[in-house]
Amino acid sequence: MPLDADAVSTIGEALRASAAAIDTPGQTHHLLCRREIGAFTQALDGAEDVIVACTQEKALFAEVAAAREGVTAPIHFVNVRETGGWSAGARRDARGFHAKTAALLAVAGLPEPDPVPVVDYRSDGNVLIVGPAERVMPWAERLADQLSVTVLATGRDRTIGAVSAPLERRWPVHAGELVEVKGWLGAFEVKWRSGNPIDLDRCTRCNACIDVCPEGAIDALYQIDLDRCRDHRACVKACGEAMAIDFGRVDAPQTVSGQFDLIFDLSDAPAFAQHQPPQGYFHAGADAGRQLTTSLALLQMVGEFEKPKFFQYKESICAHGRNGQVGCDTCVQVCSASAISSQWKDGRGSVHVTPNLCVGCGACTTACPTGAITYAYPNASYQGRKLKTLLNTYASAGGRDAVVLLHNGERGRTLIEQLGRAACIGKAQGVPVNVLPVEVFHAASTGPDLWLTALAYGAARVAIVLTEDDAPQYRAMLAEQVAMVQAVLQGLGEPADASGVVLIDVAGAAAFDARLNAADVSGALRGFRRDMPAATFAVAAAKRETLDFALDHLARHAKATEAVIPLPAGAPFGAITVDRERCTLCMACVGACPSQALRDQAERPVLSMIERNCVQCGLCETTCPEDAIALVPRLNLSAAARQPVTLNETQPFHCIRCNKPFGTAQMVTTMLTKLGAHPAFSGAAAERLKMCGDCRVIDMMERGERPGATH
Repeated sequence: MPLDADAVSTIGEALRASAAAIDTPGQTHHLLCRREIGAFTQALDGAEDVIVACTQEKALFAEVAAAREGVTAPIHFVNVRETGGWSAGARRDARGFHAKTAALLAVAGLPEPDPVPVVDYRSDGNVLIVGPAERVMPWAERLADQLSVTVLATGRDRTIGAVSAPLERRWPVHAGELVEVKGWLGAFEVKWRSGNPIDLDRCTRCNACIDVCPEGAIDALYQIDLDRCRDHRACVKACGEAMAIDFGRVDAPQTVSGQFDLIFDLSDAPAFAQHQPPQGYFHAGADAGRQLTTSLALLQMVGEFEKPKFFQYKESICAHGRNGQVGCDTCVQVCSASAISSQWKDGRGSVHVTPNLCVGCGACTTACPTGAITYAYPNASYQGRKLKTLLNTYASAGGRDAVVLLHNGERGRTLIEQLGRAACIGKAQGVPVNVLPVEVFHAASTGPDLWLTALAYGAARVAIVLTEDDAPQYRAMLAEQVAMVQAVLQGLGEPADASGVVLIDVAGAAAFDARLNAADVSGALRGFRRDMPAATFAVAAAKRETLDFALDHLARHAKATEAVIPLPAGAPFGAITVDRERCTLCMACVGACPSQALRDQAERPVLSMIERNCVQCGLCETTCPEDAIALVPRLNLSAAARQPVTLNETQPFHCIRCNKPFGTAQMVTTMLTKLGAHPAFSGAAAERLKMCGDCRVIDMMERGERPGATH
């Protein structure tokens, strides 16, 4: 590795000191693979942060630190070896490698994110093993000494004698078909339907029923094959006083339920259809190798566990629904864990996130147009600080064309490590020297607000790594978000073939190597941002506010800014058009708007809009009784987008009795057209439609009519 320890140390110390990570310059050591373990232990005695720039011996170093009493120095680990030190680019561009190393060290020195509330789980090891009998019974034998086992045998064992129920009642054995499975680790609720005439709890395993059955329809698990049974009922007589056999269960199958901490599913098809099943549920099917791996994981799921509550929800700005109409449901659709559901109260819709089912992917926060759901661990402000530190350090150290590579902490990290090792022996080009890996909990947890912020901070582009483990809905959602950002950048003057944000969807290290080293990922920066100064704003807690900061900075320095940039359908920016001939100015759209983009006036009938507030949820469009509204996805960068713009207006209609304004002439005309044929408003009573509500009641009372009959 072309490592100049003094250069990296000088840059790293200056930047970490400026970020208040440490107060005084520290020391830099190298070749720390066990050789200088003494230097590491000595550093632990100080008060300064200790940064280990290699993760190979992380387990050893962490163990050494844990064994020392009185250790107060914070310890951070960062991988600068596989992420760039062994790449071909690092050998050609030592300056770039030092800039990259300094940037990664500076980010590693940042404090941990603020703690968030946690979600608790408790598992006592009560496991349901479900699947065909020939699969579940052997595993029940293996796990019974370590877990509290219950067996649910599904289907029928056609091979008599291939598997049998245990002679000892060591665990409950049931037979039937799954009806419903819900819940999570420590709190699963399972229902199954038993059509087996034999009650396995009452059965004494005497085998009398098997001996007397002339068709051989009863197997060693005491399941009756009803296709072979010819209703002799000799088995019922043989069962005698045990009374374990009742064919009435066939005509009226019983639904049985149970509660379990864990589920070991050996069925061919998983019980949960969603891409990400709940924690505590393990599906292995018929794969013997997977069964073994899964069983080992199962044994680790006993005890008390916790995880961060990954999200925060602000119902007041949620655009899910108003007046019984569904507007935005992107979070519900994109959730791969089925953790988000719709709920309604008094016509107002909101969403409910079940914390125990949430897996922390953050896709809902990326898809949310208003920022009603935000990612909490870490939050956007922390991620923004990390990006600013990374990119400022890289640029200050002389780095060029920085690419922020967002990857998750499991498969993404593994791919990077594999690529780095392959580059070490000349089997790959490796991670390019200008590609700066940023590990996030999940790649779907970052969206246009942070992508555009990174570009405003000076990144040449942002690359998001997707792997074969990612859900299809993540791919679709991220592709839509990337298309929207690309439309914005092209509208600002970026070349059509320049990619500001790139999705890298790969399944192996070789394909990953090719994509990372392609010109559209790690190539030189093109377009107006080449000479753009780095932004200084901080990422706000509110998503829309951060988007405004980033867009304003990019637009201010763009060379060919379009005042209005067309965007793809589904983009979170835009306007609406109003058909004035059809609009009655009933203002139903104003009441439905969750973002205060649509406004009315108390003095006269005026419908106006502040375009920058619009999130394109569509509630105004679906609420409008006259179908007079259509969405127009676009980004308006002019000052007018922040000011109210009149969409429709008219003079008020005055009550013919008291002269009080109560509507519009068009609204009254529409009522006369729609209600003129109604008996309550026929003849002279039609004049009541031209009266305000109070005068209608007075008129009816003067004529001796009941108000409820005609109002």
